[in-house]
Amino acid sequence: MSENTMEFRNRKLAVEGTMRQVGDVAPEVTLQTGFMSPWPLLANTAGKVRLISVVPSIDTGVCDAQTRRMNEAASNLGDGVIVLTVSVDLPQAQKRWCGAAGVERVQMLSHYLDLEFGKAYGTHVKELRIEQRAVFVVDADNIVRHAEYVPVIGQHPDYEAALAVVRALV
Repeated sequence: MSENTMEFRNRKLAVEGTMRQVGDVAPEVTLQTGFMSPWPLLANTAGKVRLISVVPSIDTGVCDAQTRRMNEAASNLGDGVIVLTVSVDLPQAQKRWCGAAGVERVQMLSHYLDLEFGKAYGTHVKELRIEQRAVFVVDADNIVRHAEYVPVIGQHPDYEAALAVVRALV
């Protein structure tokens, strides 16, 4: 378990799970793309560079902007890269949001059932049952090449740092 914390409304909250570091082997987790529609992350993206954007809730301003930014980036990264957004939002809410926002290039993934992703990647904020905002880059060999945990819920990640790592890998 990590000793990571996240700030929410001037309160420090514990973030649970194993924090990933550059060089770690990325763990396989199963997320959902629909109601009871399992989607193994690494198996379904094998051979690609993965840009994984983690958001607390898609229906908030920074999460909305982060996902739109990732959608924009996805259009310029080529076929060797897959851009994923992970949250605990229900898959139906994710699909509704994508339709309303015109987001088509990001694969939305939910782990509402068991919070497996948050525990495996060190982003689970148990007290709020949400995710800490984070960005990971996992290469085609399942090695973590970039890991950023955003310390304050309302802050944006360093998009350019993550995108530079992705571009260097393709």
